[in-house]
Amino acid sequence: MTRTIVESKNKTAVIGFDEPFCVIGERINPTGRKKLAAELEAGDFSTVERDAIAQVAAGANVLDINAGVVYNSNPNPNETEPPLMRQILELVQGLVDVPLCIDSSVPGALEVGLEVAEGRPLLNSVTGEEERLEVILPLVKKYNVPVVAISNDDTGISEDPDVRFAVAKKIVQRAADFGIPAHDIVVDPLVMPIGAMGTAGKQVFTLVRRLREELGVNTTCGASNISFGLPNRHGINNAFLPMAMGAGMTSAIMNPIALPVPPSKIAAKRAEVAASGIVLPEDMDDETFCQLFGLGSTLARPGSEMEAIRAANFLTDNDPHGQMWISTNKVAPKVGQEGRGRAGRSGGRRRRA
Repeated sequence: MTRTIVESKNKTAVIGFDEPFCVIGERINPTGRKKLAAELEAGDFSTVERDAIAQVAAGANVLDINAGVVYNSNPNPNETEPPLMRQILELVQGLVDVPLCIDSSVPGALEVGLEVAEGRPLLNSVTGEEERLEVILPLVKKYNVPVVAISNDDTGISEDPDVRFAVAKKIVQRAADFGIPAHDIVVDPLVMPIGAMGTAGKQVFTLVRRLREELGVNTTCGASNISFGLPNRHGINNAFLPMAMGAGMTSAIMNPIALPVPPSKIAAKRAEVAASGIVLPEDMDDETFCQLFGLGSTLARPGSEMEAIRAANFLTDNDPHGQMWISTNKVAPKVGQEGRGRAGRSGGRRRRA
């Protein structure tokens, strides 16, 4: 069985056909997050710290680190991204001990990341473009790390799954020319938004099976792409991930946490409740209020996608005896109820005399 080994200083994450699904936390990425981008340019890493800790607590096995900020003061990422990548990596490694995924389109930032990262990080990424292959594959070989291979090339992203498979095959073959084994290639077959392409889900499932059976490689994806632009994205993601796992996908770059309810939403709901004439205890805290009215939580916690993944791990026998499922879903007994059986009776069901 193909196994891709990713390591931090003290921990190992294994991506493999017979392994639990590998969750790669995506939140340390300023793309599309204006507030985070502004913080990073100002030298404020507080959000990075919170996101690193929260993602690991939610169950992320690997953390993706992206420093792709376009500074207002200097729009040249070749100058700004490498030192920022170094800062973020050093910070995150000091906070959490999980393997890292170094994510950048700037070769200089990738190399700095490889120099700084402890253990054996995952490199994200190489594409089928000739120029990119000639730059990235030597780095992969030099540092002996696994790499994410994205199925697009000089012609762009094809809507034809056969073309995307051919690009992945080309990357695997070119990597072999550099002495890089297939088990160190994790292919991203590219998930299209199902709102724009009705066959997007079926395409991915077919591609993943082919990649596993014909090339023997592990796979990953940007999981939330499937639901882009649609309502109730979590519902779609929760169905997509177990189906992708059933087809053979072995990892995903995704958000493992359910974000806290913002104060503005809580305030608006409190005003709505008050206007309806409902009187609440004056000392009711925001967390209790959120739970009572189904808003979520004021705390970061594992997202529903994590629950779907853990259930799928159990159902595919990649969670032996359901140990992970049980440990993450076990409800602690109330004080005084420890050791009691059903309905709170000590010793369980009574035997008739």
